[in-house]
Amino acid sequence: MAASSNAEQTQLQDMEEEDAGMEERNIESGDEPEEGMGEENSDEEEEDSSEDEKENEAEIQRLEEQLSINAFDYNCHVDLIKLLKQEGELSRLRKARQKMSELFPLTEEIWLDWLKDEIRMTEEEPNREKVYELFEKATKDYICPDIWLEYAQYSIGGMGSPGGLDKVRAIFERAVTAVGLHMTKGQMVWEAYREFENVILSTVQPPPGKIPSTKEQDMLKTQLDRIHTLFRRQLAIPLMDMEATYAEYEEWSEHGVAETVIQQYKKALQQLAKCKPLEESLIVAEPPKLAEYQSYIDFELKEGDPARIQIIFERTLAENCLVPDMWAKYTTYLDRQLKIKDLVLSSHERAVRNCPWTMGLWKSYLLALERHGADHHTISDVFEKALNAGFIQATDYVEIWQAHLDYLRRRVDFSKESSKELEELRGAFSRSLDYMKQDVEERFGESGDPSCIIMQIWARIEALHCKNIQKARELWDSIMTKGNAKYANMWLEYYNLERSYGDTVHCRKALHRAVQCTSDYPEHVSEVLLTFERVEGSLEDWDVAVQKTETRLNRINEQRAKVAEKEANLARQEEEKTDQRRRTKVDKKAQRKVQKGSRIGEKRKAEQDDYQEEWNDKFEQAPKKHRGNGDQTTEEYMETETGLFGRNARPGYKPPPPGSKRAQQGAAAEQRSDDKQELRNDNSSVFISNLAYTLKDPEAKLRAQFETCGPIKQVRPVFGNKGTFKGYGYVQFESPVSVPEALKLDRREVEGRPMFVSPCVDKNKNPDFKVFKYNTAIEKQKIFISGLPFTCTKEQLEEICKSHGTVKDIRLVTYRSGKPKGLAYVEFADEAQASQAVLKMDGMNIEDNKICVAISNPPRRNMMDKPGSNRPADMMPRQVFGSRGRGRTQLSLLPRSLHRQSGPGSKVENGRAAEQVPATASAVVNAAGEMKPLSNSDFARMLLSK
Repeated sequence: MAASSNAEQTQLQDMEEEDAGMEERNIESGDEPEEGMGEENSDEEEEDSSEDEKENEAEIQRLEEQLSINAFDYNCHVDLIKLLKQEGELSRLRKARQKMSELFPLTEEIWLDWLKDEIRMTEEEPNREKVYELFEKATKDYICPDIWLEYAQYSIGGMGSPGGLDKVRAIFERAVTAVGLHMTKGQMVWEAYREFENVILSTVQPPPGKIPSTKEQDMLKTQLDRIHTLFRRQLAIPLMDMEATYAEYEEWSEHGVAETVIQQYKKALQQLAKCKPLEESLIVAEPPKLAEYQSYIDFELKEGDPARIQIIFERTLAENCLVPDMWAKYTTYLDRQLKIKDLVLSSHERAVRNCPWTMGLWKSYLLALERHGADHHTISDVFEKALNAGFIQATDYVEIWQAHLDYLRRRVDFSKESSKELEELRGAFSRSLDYMKQDVEERFGESGDPSCIIMQIWARIEALHCKNIQKARELWDSIMTKGNAKYANMWLEYYNLERSYGDTVHCRKALHRAVQCTSDYPEHVSEVLLTFERVEGSLEDWDVAVQKTETRLNRINEQRAKVAEKEANLARQEEEKTDQRRRTKVDKKAQRKVQKGSRIGEKRKAEQDDYQEEWNDKFEQAPKKHRGNGDQTTEEYMETETGLFGRNARPGYKPPPPGSKRAQQGAAAEQRSDDKQELRNDNSSVFISNLAYTLKDPEAKLRAQFETCGPIKQVRPVFGNKGTFKGYGYVQFESPVSVPEALKLDRREVEGRPMFVSPCVDKNKNPDFKVFKYNTAIEKQKIFISGLPFTCTKEQLEEICKSHGTVKDIRLVTYRSGKPKGLAYVEFADEAQASQAVLKMDGMNIEDNKICVAISNPPRRNMMDKPGSNRPADMMPRQVFGSRGRGRTQLSLLPRSLHRQSGPGSKVENGRAAEQVPATASAVVNAAGEMKPLSNSDFARMLLSK
């Protein structure tokens, strides 16, 4: 304080002298200062400063009020400390820092500012202990070399007090233990330690010419040994610039460097060479450097040195203290590997102080306390702090309560009928339910425990350990009244409890209630009831069960039919609106085209007529060769005008002018077509589709994919008019034996897209052929999963499902591009395993995604959509267009099922051919077999069938 006041006085004197010099120069130049000018300037400065002080004070009060409302506002604490330091409010500044340190660990910068302020404020000897306490607190937040160095240097100032020398050495030893392995900053702590010992050495060395006594010789030898030991310890650790340390040791040591020290030094150099690239990547990386630190951590974990693993974790957390995942990795490593009580518990405490909003860290902390034998009072206090930490979702409170209830349950000795611990456990269960209902629901609008997991656990504990099945039933009654009575899995869970600890009467009662209340899977519950009666019940019980299940299922089916009809009506209304908008848009476009001049249209029509005649002449001259062998598959030569296999140029197609880029592309496609005039055999061919249009050299790519299946006769990629690849083609083998092997490559990824491989079948000859068999019946041994994360793989899903039964097959549903839809089908060995998987997996969280699981029940397909059915679209004759082909304006605004027949000799009524009425329209035929006009509802059904 005295030094600061002297400095202020000196500064004021300099300012007064400068002002006086300025006045003298003004007088000499003839510019005398006006009267009152200096006083006015000083008054303005005082007014400005007073206004700033008022604004700062108002801001300080606002920040203090905000902290009184929310004490966990980290940024508010930081802003308040800055303002108080700016205003020089030392006492309030100290209180603000203390309050913040109680709630949060402070950064290295905040600690160093606080420590330096306290050192300046406590120059007297009696106050040094307070600074020591502050340093001890600072070293516990993070592993910071600068704070340890400041601590050691400050302790040197108290070396003259009793035991001061030993205290300095103890602090230095703790410093090198904590941060001596820090590869970039550890060296400065070692050097400070050696420098301190060198100073002590200079005090014990006798003056030149004086013969030291035996005691002085012993002290000198001891001090030299200390310095030798420090050099050896430092050279055994890989640190930056350790070559300079080795050179210094060589120069300092009178007897040279020992061979053991040299070996350790070389070993440390090798370790340094391994770590140096990682350190350099940290130097050039931008904060937060998480990826670089993670690589460093992985390297040290592979090396397996616990001390080095700990220091790299500490370095990472010092720069990324608000990353919960990093704290979780560090504490998990300490829990499973080091298992040192003080280190483990202090790290867990620091983790929850840095990231109090993360429930997982609090849960791990509670388990660590129990694991290391902490007393009940301490664990309870930590749990209460966790409840006040402010978690971000309701489910976090459910999990932290579950962790605490698990701990209380493990304390109970259930061999005793009643105990203090048992009463505490029951009280905790009751308190948890009240907390969820009041505090959590008030904050989040939900309890976070819709399935009442806590109550289910309580009921099972009462039934299993306390033999109190009546209490368990009361709890389950309460569970069902909270909206869970409509779920089959809840009733089956209650049934299993009664089956294990109850009696037959209550089992039957539970299943009967389940049949009446369940709305999601009533078929499954009904089947469980019937199975139960087969094993336990009488004939009368069986009859009652059959009657109840049939009545319930009939009612459910009626409700489902009504819902389906409602959805169909909504879909029809939406489709009608869409059609209306489309018709309006097309009408407007047609009106604009009609307004164009007729001369342009006539000229274009004449050109198209000329080209049509030329194209027809070429088409008639196109060679075709056929050869057959009885009823065997026909083999034929393929020759086209455009390079398309099996397709000729469309009517009205106008060729590009010769020499243009488009003409060159078409010629290239035609050349490729001419090269492929090979015998075609569908029995030895496969059809390839869903390939990328941008696939370069598709023929070579396809040949490389299928050459392992057998000898390839030819590869026929299909190209468009412009010579561009159309994404599909054919691969023909020498023998049909290769086709099954080729079909195994279905869905293989080719340049980021799944390649579809299917048999080469003529749909005209085999209209019922389907590559994918669409199952329309319920698949009781297969489950359907929705809501999966897009990153979920087949292996991950199998790992989750195999705990519920034997997994026979897994199919992830994807788009044609190969991107996942978040859906999957999983087939189990039998129906029971699939039902168990539905009960256990429905509502499960996978990578923060809540999945829905149900028995696979594909929707029924409309009979009109089946191949070979008498669909209205099949009755439509091919439309004949003029010489221009099908123009852009010749769009049909009527669905195909409503088109009129134009063929001669067909009797048409209401837009339908009388002799080709599909089965679904039979309701409109009267008893005499005559057609009656279709109603609006008939038209709607026809539209929906499409």
